[in-house]
Amino acid sequence: MRLHDTQSIEIAAPYEEAFRFIADGGNLPQWAEAFASVEGDSARMRTPQGEAEVRLRIEEDVRFGIVDWFLTFPDGSTASANSRLTRASGGSLVYVFVLNAPPLPLEALEGALQEQSKTLARELQRLKTVLENDGPR
Repeated sequence: MRLHDTQSIEIAAPYEEAFRFIADGGNLPQWAEAFASVEGDSARMRTPQGEAEVRLRIEEDVRFGIVDWFLTFPDGSTASANSRLTRASGGSLVYVFVLNAPPLPLEALEGALQEQSKTLARELQRLKTVLENDGPR
């Protein structure tokens, strides 16, 4: 059984601008479907059971292109996602995202990860569109 999914996307945008946008938690609602809102270290997330307030901690390092998110849910369970932005040849960027399985019982994990993987593909495409066409808001 898989406990993670890794996806990447190529983005044509300036590195520093793209990194700042990705690392700013306040921007998550613009491209990540689960985030209804983010204010500081608090986020309102959409879940199958409705919206929930979670604690959000972001660790980032612009030198290495690392942006990691750590979530703590109301029941004390935790989840994380890890990503890295790298410079590719030809002036473009490659954004790699590691989606870890959500904190669910074993029997529910595989289906949940498969659904989240589909969502992640849409989100990465949305991020690409924002960074390349719309520009960060």
